[in-house]
Amino acid sequence: MSDIFDELQWRGLVAQTTDDQALRAALAGGPVTFYCGFDPTAPSLHMGNLVQLILMRHLQRAGHRALCLVGGSTGLIGDPKPTAERTLSSPETVAKWVARIQAQVQPFLDFGGDNPATMVNNLDWTAPMSALDFLRDVGKHFRVNAMIKKDAIATRLASQDGISYTEFSYQLLQGLDYLHLYRTYGCTLQTGGTDQWGNLTAGSDLIHRTEHQSVHLMTTPLVTTADGTKFGKTEGGAVWLDAEMMSPYAFYQFWINAEDASVIGYLKLFTDRTPEQIDALATSLAQTPFKRDAQRTLAADVTTLVHGQGATSAVQAASAVLFGKGDPATLDASTLRDATAELPAGQAAPGDSVVDALVATGLVDSRNAARRVISDGGASVNNVKVSDLEAVLTEADFLHGQVALLRRGRKSLAAARRSS
Repeated sequence: MSDIFDELQWRGLVAQTTDDQALRAALAGGPVTFYCGFDPTAPSLHMGNLVQLILMRHLQRAGHRALCLVGGSTGLIGDPKPTAERTLSSPETVAKWVARIQAQVQPFLDFGGDNPATMVNNLDWTAPMSALDFLRDVGKHFRVNAMIKKDAIATRLASQDGISYTEFSYQLLQGLDYLHLYRTYGCTLQTGGTDQWGNLTAGSDLIHRTEHQSVHLMTTPLVTTADGTKFGKTEGGAVWLDAEMMSPYAFYQFWINAEDASVIGYLKLFTDRTPEQIDALATSLAQTPFKRDAQRTLAADVTTLVHGQGATSAVQAASAVLFGKGDPATLDASTLRDATAELPAGQAAPGDSVVDALVATGLVDSRNAARRVISDGGASVNNVKVSDLEAVLTEADFLHGQVALLRRGRKSLAAARRSS
């Protein structure tokens, strides 16, 4: 890549800018101080935020100065959604979420070294302002006729419920953030998702009106699946970065299930793999798609980025166990719990026959069927074949005292959960 802007474009991280050529020149002549904001409207960031964190990593590694803003004040309001008003969280809840998210972003950026990132909280400069100061110093520079044309605002105004003045004013607060960071840190670039363009321009316009200077904006595209569906949702909802809200195992499985048609684009976007490495994975995908080398690489790289190498190794071992390879006794209790959470399950106890356990977990529909499976060599407990029709589950079979893995054939797996 001839420069960082070329690389960002190749990776699919650039959707819009205020001026491509001006931004390219600024980044080439850097260092540029830039910021991205994250609102604590939930206790964790999600997959959409990950795109922004990865963009920030690339820019910081290229020598540019990162400001990571966790919005203690904007989080009290919430960015207007196109559909309905947000439920406001208490100041105490938002403060807790600010602390959680500040800790969550730490591993993605370098906050030490020669070019340290800086963590900022917009509550620090908005809380001391009076309402009169805000209206005079910020509100004076905004025109309502321009504000109501922005997509989220226009959609809400056209709805039956309209929009509150609180959420309508959100873009003023975000504009104030950019102005403050421009004045305090010399920040001249704000990044965000493409759906944030209206809020981002509020800041650049405010700086232009008050400081008579032009600054830069850059957005990342909305990530979609091959058919255009918004990427980053599961049956359970958003793909969260917090291990307590989405286990590393479930996180890994989300990525390994990426479609063939999309996985190369995701590798460019979400990993640090070089063009040569990605070309090799594209060749493997075209010639031997059944190996799923691209998906395995994607899942391993992103899980390591978010949860660390230890978590990746644990979930890879768990995946191998569920495919009948490896000893499930080597899995730690939390990984075992996460890996078996979605399996068909039934209750069993030490001393119960394997025949009854196969029926209880739904792997077979009768005791006679269970005996046939055992006689044919198709039953196993914890990946160990069972050949004795009178075999019973032992205390040791319940891994971590919780669950025994029962298998019928190669692909049918269930969890026998220990009954109390």
